[in-house]
Amino acid sequence: MTALATTIRSALADAADPDRAAGQQAYMKSTMPFRGVSLPHVRTAVRAATKGEKDPAVRRDVALELWDDASFREDRYAAMALLALRPARGDLAFVPLIEHMVRTGRWWDFTDDLAHRVAELHDAHPEATAALVRRWSTDDDMWMRRIAIISQLGRRDRVDAALLSDVITPNLADPEFFIRKAIGWALREYARVAPAWVAAFVDERPLSPLSRREALKHLGDQSASGRTASATVSGAATRPSRT
Repeated sequence: MTALATTIRSALADAADPDRAAGQQAYMKSTMPFRGVSLPHVRTAVRAATKGEKDPAVRRDVALELWDDASFREDRYAAMALLALRPARGDLAFVPLIEHMVRTGRWWDFTDDLAHRVAELHDAHPEATAALVRRWSTDDDMWMRRIAIISQLGRRDRVDAALLSDVITPNLADPEFFIRKAIGWALREYARVAPAWVAAFVDERPLSPLSRREALKHLGDQSASGRTASATVSGAATRPSRT
């Protein structure tokens, strides 16, 4: 175990709360035990431990070590927290590690947190990241498809609408709850800045009832018929075409 990983684990152990841990494990339906440390405390501990370490390669190695050798779920939260710090954010060199974490973590808390790292990659490397998530959107692994669908959350008017359509469309018939929820979530968030585009997309695609309900949550459950069903993102018309 490296010194940095030891420092982080020691800080988490010192903050452990066994009473809290039991509830966390039950809520997350996790076979891996918890220490009972809150996420904000995990992130604070990671920032404090890495204050003097700026080498991205070292942080990447420590993150992998914490992840693969985790005895408690907070070890993995700490690994993800390392990826959220500069200079790791927006660095394509971390893509294999993000993918490794999603494929081996296989649960929503990991996948959804790591989606923020992919959103940062969209901003830093739009073309490469778009190609990446298009590939992930048809992966055999459901969690890889989920991260592709929600990878633009939080980008608001920077969302690439064509890309959003491209990663959702191959998954429309998927019966998996976590995929249907992700589709609705991604569309609901984009509806905050492009309501007409989302209304048109929902009207023109065979969404599941769950995805549709989530997508239109703040718009009202109505079709795009009779509405001005066009929107502009970065100056380009983005109404989805029929397929």
